[in-house]
Amino acid sequence: MTQLLMTTLISTPIKDPVPVFLMILGIMLIAPLLFEKIQLPGIVGLILAGVVVGPNGLGLLARDNTIILLGTVGLLFLMFMAGLETSLDDMKYNADKAVIFGLATFVVPMILGTAAMMSIGYDLLPGILVASCFASHTLLALPVAGKLGIMRSQVMTTTLGGTLITNTLALLVLAVVVRAHEGNLTLGFWLFLIPSLITYTFLTLWGLPRVGRWFFQRFGHDEGAEFTFVLATLFVVSYGAELVKIEPIIGAFLAGVAITQLIPHLSPLMNRIQFIGNTLFVPFFLISVGMLVNPRSLIQEPRSLLVSVVMVTVAIIAKFIPAWVAGKLFGMNFDNIMIMFGLSVAQAASTLAAITVAYKIDLVDQLTVNGTIAMILVTCVASPWVTDHWGKKLNAGEVTSQKANTLNIGDRVLVPVANPSTEDNLLHLAIILAKSAKGTLLPLHILLEKNSLISPEDKNRQNQLLSTAEMIAHAAVTKVTTIGRIDESIDKGIARVAEEKQASVIICGWKGYSTYQENLFGGVIDKIVNRSSVPVLVTRFPLPIEHTRRVFLAFTTQQSYASSFGSSIQLAKTLATELKASLQLLQVESVRETAVQPTDITVPPDTTIQKVRGNFVRQVSRVLKTNDLLVLNGTVEQKNQLFSLLGHAPEVIARNQPQVAMIIAYFPQ
Repeated sequence: MTQLLMTTLISTPIKDPVPVFLMILGIMLIAPLLFEKIQLPGIVGLILAGVVVGPNGLGLLARDNTIILLGTVGLLFLMFMAGLETSLDDMKYNADKAVIFGLATFVVPMILGTAAMMSIGYDLLPGILVASCFASHTLLALPVAGKLGIMRSQVMTTTLGGTLITNTLALLVLAVVVRAHEGNLTLGFWLFLIPSLITYTFLTLWGLPRVGRWFFQRFGHDEGAEFTFVLATLFVVSYGAELVKIEPIIGAFLAGVAITQLIPHLSPLMNRIQFIGNTLFVPFFLISVGMLVNPRSLIQEPRSLLVSVVMVTVAIIAKFIPAWVAGKLFGMNFDNIMIMFGLSVAQAASTLAAITVAYKIDLVDQLTVNGTIAMILVTCVASPWVTDHWGKKLNAGEVTSQKANTLNIGDRVLVPVANPSTEDNLLHLAIILAKSAKGTLLPLHILLEKNSLISPEDKNRQNQLLSTAEMIAHAAVTKVTTIGRIDESIDKGIARVAEEKQASVIICGWKGYSTYQENLFGGVIDKIVNRSSVPVLVTRFPLPIEHTRRVFLAFTTQQSYASSFGSSIQLAKTLATELKASLQLLQVESVRETAVQPTDITVPPDTTIQKVRGNFVRQVSRVLKTNDLLVLNGTVEQKNQLFSLLGHAPEVIARNQPQVAMIIAYFPQ
C-alpha cells in the first residue's frame, strides 16, 4: 500500500506554477555545473535532466502547453542567435563552401537513409521522410561553440550556411511527401511554394535590415525599445515562415542573418540577447527535448530496438561522410572536420517537427517515433561533446594565431568623458577595442584646478559621468576602472593619467573643424597628441557607431611606407569585424606617383586595395556614403599643427560629408 502511494505521488506531475518554475531553475543551475565537472558539456546535463524529471522518467513535470511554449521560444531563440553570429559578408566569402557542404549533408543522408529504411521493410514515402530527418539537423552545440569563441571561424560560417541549405531542403521534402501521401501534390502546390519562398526570403534579407536601420536611427536612444524590436522581429519573421509553408526555425535563422549587420557583436544589445537566450530560453528548449525521450520504449517492442539501432547508426555515418569529404575538399584539418560533424549530427528540432507531422497523418508508426527519440538522445549527447572536445583544440590554435597578429591597442583604453549625451559613441568605440582584446576600459574625467576650491556640484557631476560610463561598460560585460582627477589643464591631465595607468591608447572626440586660434597655437587635441607616448584616436561620430556599414581606410602612397601603417590596417580590420561592416582600402596616388601596393603589409584575404589617382580629398569624398566610418592616418612629425601630413584634409572631408564618421589614428613613430 505504501509503495503504491509513493508511486502515485511520484508519477503525479507538479501543477503549481511556483514549484514548477523553481524546479526548472534548479535544473538550469545544477545540471550544467555537475556535467562540466565530469568534462561533459553542460547542455547534455540539461537534456538528461529533462529525461529524468519528464513524463517518461520520474514524472515530476508534465510536458504541458507551458513547457511546449517556452521550449518553442527557446528553439527559435537558438536559431535566431545562430543567424546573429552569421555574417552575410562571411557567408558570401564562403558561399561556395557553404553550398557544397549544405548539398552534401543533404544528399548523402537522403540516399543512405532511404536505402537503410527500405531495407528493413519501410515503403518508399516513409523511407524518404525518415531520410529527410537524417538530412536535417539542429545546431544544438551552438552555445558550446559560442563559449569557445570560434563562432567567426571559417568552419562555423561554412556549417551555418550549410545548415540553412540542408534544413530548408529537408523541410521542403517533408512538405512534398506529406502532400504526396494525401494525394494533394498538384501543380498549384508548386506554383504557391516556390514563388512565396523566394519572395519571403528576399523580403527578409533585403527589407528587414532597412526597417531595422530606420528604427534604430529613430529610437536607438531607448535600449528597451531596441530589445523589444529585436524580439518582435524574431517572431514576426518566424510566423511569416509558417504562412509560406516552411518551418518557423528557418524564419528565425533568416531573421538573425538579416538583422545581425545592425547589432555590433560586442554591443550591450547583443549581450542582452545572448544572455536572455542562453540563460533562460535555450535551456527551456533543451529540457523540453529531454522530456520527449522514453528509454523504456526501446525494450517494450523488440523491433523498436532494431529500428533505433539502424536510425542511430545511419544518422551518425550519414553526417560524418559529408563533413569528412567536404573538409578534405576545403583543405581543413581533422579538428575542423570533427567540429563540422559535431555541429551537424544533432537531431532535434526539424526531426521532431517532421516525425510529429508524419505520425499525425499515419505516415509512420510508433516504432519510428521510438527510433527517432533514441536517435535524438544519442545525437544530442554526442553533438555537444564532439564540438566541445575538438573545438577546444581549434580554439587553442586560433588564439595562438590571433596573438601573433593582434594589435594590443585594446589592453587599456583611456577615454575622457565630459557629457554622457555626446560621449556614448566614444565609449562604445572604446568598449569595442577593449572587449576585442579582453582589456580594460579607463573612463577619465578631469576637473580643472582654479584659484577657488572645486565645488561640490562639480564633484557630483564628475561622479555621475563616471558612474554612467561604468554602467555602459558593465552592460557590455567589459572590465572597467573609472578615474576622476583634478589637474591644471585637460591635455596635461590626460597625458599624465595615460602614463600612470599604462594606457595602450587614448580616444578623443573632435568637433570636425579647428578654429583659427587652434590652427595657429594648437588646441587641446594637438597637445594631447604631442605629449602622448601611446596611440591617439581622434574621432568624430555624427551618427551612432553601431550604424556603420563600411569601414574605409584611406591612405596615400607615402603613408603606406610608414612603420605604423600595419597598425592602421589592423585597427580598421578590428573595427570592421566587430561592427559587422565591410572593410575597404583606398590608396590615393598623386599624378606624379607610381601606383604600388605595399609588399610588407598583410591585407585581409577578402579585402582588396582600390587604387585611384588625383586629389586626396576629392577622391576620398567621392566614394564616401552615409553610415561609413573613414579611418585616416595622422602624423606627429610636425608639432605645430594637428593634421600636418594631410593638411586640412580631415576638416574638408568632414565639411563635405557631414554624416560620415571619422577616426584619425596617430601612432608614435
